[in-house]
Amino acid sequence: MNGINGAPLLRTTGLSKSFGAVTVLEDAGVELRAGEIHAFLGENGAGKSTLAKLIAGIYRPSAGQIERNGRPVTIHNPREATELGIALIPQEPRTFPDLSAAENIFVGRLPMRSGLVDWKSLYGRAEELLHELGVALDPRQPARSLSVADRQMLELAGALSLNAEILLLDETTASLTPGEVSRLEVILRRLSAAGKSIVFIGHRMEEIFSLCDRATILRDGKIVGERMISETSPEDLLRLMVGREIGEKVVRGSVPTGKPLLEVKGLSQPPLFHDISFSIRRGEIVGLAGLVGAGRTEIACALFGLSQPTAGTILVDGKPAEIRSPRDAMGYGMALAPEDRQKQGAFLPISLWENASLSSLPRLSRRGWLKDSVSRTLTTEWVKRLSVRCREIEQPLHELSGGNQQKVVLAKWLETQPKILLLDEPTRGIDVHAKTEVHRLICELADAGMATLLISSDLPEILALSDRILVLRSGRIVREFDRSEATPEAVIAAAGVSTGLPDKPRSMVA
Repeated sequence: MNGINGAPLLRTTGLSKSFGAVTVLEDAGVELRAGEIHAFLGENGAGKSTLAKLIAGIYRPSAGQIERNGRPVTIHNPREATELGIALIPQEPRTFPDLSAAENIFVGRLPMRSGLVDWKSLYGRAEELLHELGVALDPRQPARSLSVADRQMLELAGALSLNAEILLLDETTASLTPGEVSRLEVILRRLSAAGKSIVFIGHRMEEIFSLCDRATILRDGKIVGERMISETSPEDLLRLMVGREIGEKVVRGSVPTGKPLLEVKGLSQPPLFHDISFSIRRGEIVGLAGLVGAGRTEIACALFGLSQPTAGTILVDGKPAEIRSPRDAMGYGMALAPEDRQKQGAFLPISLWENASLSSLPRLSRRGWLKDSVSRTLTTEWVKRLSVRCREIEQPLHELSGGNQQKVVLAKWLETQPKILLLDEPTRGIDVHAKTEVHRLICELADAGMATLLISSDLPEILALSDRILVLRSGRIVREFDRSEATPEAVIAAAGVSTGLPDKPRSMVA
C-alpha cells in the first residue's frame, strides 16, 4: 500500500445535502490525502455518490465546508472543481453520441491552431491516452457505436487528460473486464504513487482490498466509520455498511428438467454473432458469459426484437415465434431488462411509479385511461420487495441512486409477468445486500417456472445462479458447462482471456 503523509489535499467538515425536506447526506467529514486511494463504501442510497458530487461541484452543499490545501473554497460547478484539480468519473458514462471518441475525451478543450481544430493533435493525444489505458479503440470512432465499457474508458481518459490531483471514481469498474480492471488498478497505483488523491466508490470487496488504503463507510446518509484496509476485514466493513449481518449468498438448488420454453436455432447477425443455438427450460436459468465484444448483449437485443437477425429461428413453447419488435416479443411473454438503464431502461425525469408502470400500460389501463391507483399500489409492493430506497413513489427517478434506478427497471419488467426473462447486467451498480435480494428474487422466479437468460459482468453471480453456462467468444458459442462442471478458471479460459487476469477472476462484460 501507499504511504500517506502530509496535510490533506482536501477536507470536508459538516458537509450536508438536502433535497426539499429529505436529507441525503448529513455532517460528513472526510480527508483526502496525497498518495492515498480512499474508498467510499455504503449501500445504494447511503450517500457516497452524493458526497463525491458535492466535492466535484455537481451539487451545492446545504451546509458544511470544503477546504482545498487548507483553504476554504466554494465550488459552484464542475468547471470550478476542475480548476481546483478535481475530476469525477461518474457511474453512468456521459458521452455525446455523435462525436468521436477523441472529441468526447477532450470535449470543451479541443486543441486549436489558427482558429481551427487541430485534428492531428487531437487524435494523436487521444490515442496516447487510450494506449496508456490499454484500450484498443479508434479515436475517430463515433461514441454511439461504443459499448458501456468503452464509453466508461473515455470518461477515464478525459479525467486523466486534466492532470487532476484529486480523482473521484464512482463505480468505474462496474463495466470493465478483468483485464481492464487490472490495468486500471495499475494506473491508479501509479497515479497514487505520483501524489494523486484517489477516491474509489465500489461494491466489490476484492477490489477494495486489493487497491485501497483506507475506507469511509456511510449508512443512511451518515458516516458511521472509517477503517484502514490493512486493519479490517470484508465482514467488518459489511456490518458497518448495513448495520447487521449479511445473509448467506444465494445458490441455485436442483436443476429443472422438461421441455424447453425458449429455443434458439442457428441465429446469426454478422458480424455481431453467428449460428447461435441454445434452449432454456421452464424454470431454468442459463448464464451467458463472454468478454467485451463477444456479442452477448446483441443476442439479447435480437431475441427481444430490437434488432433483426439475418438467419435462424426462435421457438416459444415449441412453436415458431415471429419477433420483429419488442411488442412482438412481449406478446410471446418475453421481457428484457437492458444493460444501459439510463438510455434504454428508464425515463429519468418522470416519477418512480410511472417508470415502473411503463411496460404494463395495456394491463393497467381501461378504455385508454391509466388506472393510477392500481399502478401506485403495484409499484409500492415492488418498492418493498426490492428494497428500493426512495422518499416516495412520486419521486422523479433521476433523484434515486444508480442502484435504486436499476431496481425500478427490474420492477418495470417483472410487472409485465413474463414467462421468459432476459436479464442484461441485472445487478450492475447494486450494493451487496441488494444484490443478494435480487439473486433471491431471480431464483424465486425460476422456481415458479420462469425461463431466464442471465447476462452478467459478475462471474461469481453467473456461477452461483446458472443451471447451465454458455460461453461466447467472437460472436460464437464455444463451450457449454453444467453447473457441476463450471469453475471460474474453466469459464475464463473458454472465454479467451489469456492476459491481465487477477489471481481470482472478478468479472466479465458483454
